[in-house]
Amino acid sequence: MKNFRGYKQSKPPKIDETISQSGPGTPGGEYLRRYWHPVSLTSEVSTTPLQIRILGEDLVIFKTIENEIGLVHKNCPHRRASLVYGKCEKKGIRCCYHGWLFAPDGEILETPGEDPDSKQAAKLRKTFKLGAYPVIEFNGLVFAYMGPSENIPEFPHYDAFDIPEITRRPYRVEYNCNWIQVLDAIMDPVHTSFLHGQSSGVQFSKGFAEVGELEFFERGIQYLGCNTRRVDDYVWVRVNELILPNFTQAGSAFAADGTKTRYFGRSSFTRWVVPVDDKHCLALAWGNFGERGDPIEYNNKEGCERIEAGEIMDRPLEEKQKKPGDAEAVEGMGAISAHKGEHLMPTDYGVMVYRRRIRKLIKNLKEGKEPPQPQNKKGDVIRTNGQDTVLRIPKRNINDRKFIKSIGSHVMKLQFDAEKMPINDRDNHIIKKLSEVEKSGVF
Repeated sequence: MKNFRGYKQSKPPKIDETISQSGPGTPGGEYLRRYWHPVSLTSEVSTTPLQIRILGEDLVIFKTIENEIGLVHKNCPHRRASLVYGKCEKKGIRCCYHGWLFAPDGEILETPGEDPDSKQAAKLRKTFKLGAYPVIEFNGLVFAYMGPSENIPEFPHYDAFDIPEITRRPYRVEYNCNWIQVLDAIMDPVHTSFLHGQSSGVQFSKGFAEVGELEFFERGIQYLGCNTRRVDDYVWVRVNELILPNFTQAGSAFAADGTKTRYFGRSSFTRWVVPVDDKHCLALAWGNFGERGDPIEYNNKEGCERIEAGEIMDRPLEEKQKKPGDAEAVEGMGAISAHKGEHLMPTDYGVMVYRRRIRKLIKNLKEGKEPPQPQNKKGDVIRTNGQDTVLRIPKRNINDRKFIKSIGSHVMKLQFDAEKMPINDRDNHIIKKLSEVEKSGVF
């Protein structure tokens, strides 16, 4: 009789609550609230209030008549009416139920139904505020800080914001699963070979189907997964990037396929994976298009979804089964994956190490130690490394796997060595060195 194990393994494994929970008062939620997160597209915000849910909180985002953006708790503190039905005015948002007026910072400006001489109303206006969060609008995305007001960090500025050869298109994609499941994929270079190159046919390019040589780098709160592939006479170095807690970049989706020389092409997207609640999350991002990004013809909604998930999101089930993309893979794990039931392997090193660091940072915060921010000091431009490099270097009469891995390591060293240079100088230096490497074949 064959040894079937269904019955013995029928009890579901436990969920890792430490990293999966993001709501108010949870350890993971407290950790995430120490950072700026995108919460909406600018195009979604208007003088018609919009209800959103972020980090397990129901919020209303709106724009005043004077174009100031507010992000406030959903319910009016008077009688708990929803501010989704409020009216946006010059100075703030007015509750539909009794006309209380709130400024974008939550200050109670008016309580019109109360006696103007009421000491109780005056005291309330002086001592109480509607829950509200500071926001920054930047390049089509609205960012919010939802942590303690006495610890508001500097808004992080990444070098990816300033690449001149790039056109940026803001987009959002909704996932019906926990945020960690979506974040994992960025540190899982092997999945691109199978999910995007073999299981579903060619979703990006034939080169993706090649299983490359992996190398992972941990640099503070920055994590890099370098996948170096051999494609005929070319060596393709593709680098995915995670900066904790949730900033991600990946090499190009369609611009590079391992068959044409490319020097330090930049990321296909600049993206944050933001928890909505424990069972839903958002990818809020810019798609990057142009000479150093993805082809300009993908600069549309469908193109951004294909870059984000391998396929467009809204498809019939039969089509999803035939050609699953990232959404099907991560949502198929369940709303909250039972991480304690996984059997992680050496190729999952990037996933293991970043999760471990998040757990450590959450533990530290519980003990009173604030988590590190992406920038080392005020005014820093944060260097990023998500990219694609393709060099024409034919096989040699040596172990090719070791050889191409050494090329990937060398490409990463070039990037790291140039890190302190001004941005344009850095990029030009790296491109020049890569050209020299390709021509000489010397590492």
